[in-house]
Amino acid sequence: MIIGIILGLTIIPGCVGAVAMAQSDSPGASGGNGALSWMNVRDSAGVSLSKYTFAFNNDAVGILHPFNTAMATAISLEFAGWMVIVVTGIWLIGFVLSFRWMDLFATPLRAIAAGFTEQISIPIVLITAASIGAFCVAWFVLRGFHAKAVTQVVTMLGVAVLGPMFLANPLADVLSSDGWLSQGRDLGITVAAGLNGDRNPRPNAIVASMQEQLADNFARKPLQVWNFGHVIDDRPACGAAWTNSVATGDDNRIKNAMRSCGDGAAYDAAKEPTAGQFGAGLLVLISGTLMLAFGAVLAVKIVRAALDSVYYSFLAIFGFAAGGFVYGPTQTFLVRSVVHAFFAAVRMAVMVIFLGVYVLFLGDIFRQAQGQVMAVFVMGAILEIVAISQLKHLDASLSRGNDWVANRFALTLHGAPVKSAGGGTALGMGTVGAQRHGFGVIKTLGAVSLVAGSPYTAALLRRRDGTLPDQAIVRVLQNFGLAPGGGSRGWAIQAALNRPQYANAALEAAEAAGGIDTVLGAAAGIHAATASGASVGDLRGALFGARFDDVPLVERAIASWGASGTSRDDHLNRTINAMHRVRATSRRLEQTGHTPEGAAELATDMAILQIAAAAFRGGGLDPVVLDGGRATGRERRFVESYMADGTATRLSSLGKLASGEQLAAPVPGVGGNPGSPGDPHYDELRGITPVQAQRMWSWIGREFTENVANSVEELGTDPQDRARMRLANRHIAAAQAAAKATPYHRATPWTQLNS
Repeated sequence: MIIGIILGLTIIPGCVGAVAMAQSDSPGASGGNGALSWMNVRDSAGVSLSKYTFAFNNDAVGILHPFNTAMATAISLEFAGWMVIVVTGIWLIGFVLSFRWMDLFATPLRAIAAGFTEQISIPIVLITAASIGAFCVAWFVLRGFHAKAVTQVVTMLGVAVLGPMFLANPLADVLSSDGWLSQGRDLGITVAAGLNGDRNPRPNAIVASMQEQLADNFARKPLQVWNFGHVIDDRPACGAAWTNSVATGDDNRIKNAMRSCGDGAAYDAAKEPTAGQFGAGLLVLISGTLMLAFGAVLAVKIVRAALDSVYYSFLAIFGFAAGGFVYGPTQTFLVRSVVHAFFAAVRMAVMVIFLGVYVLFLGDIFRQAQGQVMAVFVMGAILEIVAISQLKHLDASLSRGNDWVANRFALTLHGAPVKSAGGGTALGMGTVGAQRHGFGVIKTLGAVSLVAGSPYTAALLRRRDGTLPDQAIVRVLQNFGLAPGGGSRGWAIQAALNRPQYANAALEAAEAAGGIDTVLGAAAGIHAATASGASVGDLRGALFGARFDDVPLVERAIASWGASGTSRDDHLNRTINAMHRVRATSRRLEQTGHTPEGAAELATDMAILQIAAAAFRGGGLDPVVLDGGRATGRERRFVESYMADGTATRLSSLGKLASGEQLAAPVPGVGGNPGSPGDPHYDELRGITPVQAQRMWSWIGREFTENVANSVEELGTDPQDRARMRLANRHIAAAQAAAKATPYHRATPWTQLNS
């Protein structure tokens, strides 16, 4: 059995190879592929690619040489498949760029469009559409929408004027010799040639040259390298000899031509088929297929763009015959048809530019490679994989631009206000945009939900809800806010409602402060989220919900905020802690040297200090009127003296008086009794009423908050300025001392309401 298998694997391919070689040696054998000759693809020497053949030494193939016969058969199969792919790909690219294919469609399409127009553009259809449009105008006038009425009248007049010209020959602008498609094709080829250095490009001549370049680069040179190990055309004499012998299709003539021109290496390479030639064939087949497949895909996209333009021109017949007169989606339909038809021609021009640059660029690469064909094939295949993704992005960008322009035109016709770059969506535009951008899935799910919740579905399934197996499960899920009908009353939903509250507060505060992804914006966002009830563990989610993307910044800001305190209301204590952190960070930065990490940490701590000081100041207390508005007086002298020396007893005495207590008067000594000195500031405050004392108390509080906030703001300009830091530290320490000196049960000066 084993011997039989071996004989089968050797003798049968050998017989097939012998028959094939005998046929090639028979008189009149052309050696070419007649099935491909109708494409008439020729190289730069004028040889048809259908004449190409892989030269073997027929004496080294046969039943007596089973290995050579098997190799020859495998290489012949590779060559046949490679020739079909190469010739078809080159022909398709040249045929598409030459626009000869349009001649096949132009006459039938014009006839169909003319007959279709005769059936649609009849008087009754025109009168009906115009009547509906006039009713829309009257309705706008009655409702007071005069601008819309005028726009509708102008639109109807425009359709009435342009409609007959378009309907007379609907496809003229698309299929004529000077139409959109022809101009787009010429523009694309001209631009591609110009980018390649051609100063005076001629489209038809360039297309023929492109096809010859493709034939040389993808067929002639690769076949020479595959068959003989190097490019034969590098020697002009051998290149001419190979051209003349290949045209005959005779293997022996090809080999003898190599020997006669002096290329012994080529003659030796053709003596017998080898495994190396088989491997090179695989490489040429795979790489050439990838490179030509990309060009073929571009060619198909060009044809599709052209046919899209024709398709939308057909649709425009409906619009100009009737739909353009009626306000709403029908007018949008007309606008979309015209814009899409034009943009399809633009898309085709862009694809022609892409394809032309691709072909000419590959030609330049092959020339620069100087015979290194295989290296170009391998790298070119890798480049094509990248180019396919780039082409996908380009196609998507053109589609978005197409929809955007159509939507803007439709919005203008409908008189809709355009408030932003998007400007909303016109009637009739939403469906296409949603489908293109993937929202069709949401529509499908909505339809499924509608069917599932239908009473007919419930009756069919004998359940109140066709989507759930039991109403008990529904009630449980509703209690947790996880099922339809639960809504905001569900526990899970209610537990998560604070998340958007924190994020919205952080976003608003950050935008009002320094902006998103800034240290001041992060500090302001954290303070706002904390004021809304967020804990330290909620701050990360709040900032990310506010569109912060700088993760290290967010982490530094949260760490600095947490180190400054946990109380939401004690802004002075947070300011004190933040000041400690700024001083420590600044000192460490001076000791270790200025590093980016240290500078970022100091900037974050400074931002937290600024926000804490601003919160300590609050919205700014109202100005306090002392001494009845006079510039000087007892009240002002007392508070200014306190702010100058910071005497704790002075503030304590004023606090007692503001609370309604009576200050102890001095008692003189009698009969050896030493008496009592009374309150140390009794004489300064004698005659001051509690209401006046409260105003003085509030004035001191306002002065403290302003001094602290202003000095911290000044420190923010240069956190390492020792003079600024000492000033801010002194004001914060004075406020801290005032808080300690405030009498028991008495509000601190900065929390005193101005009476």
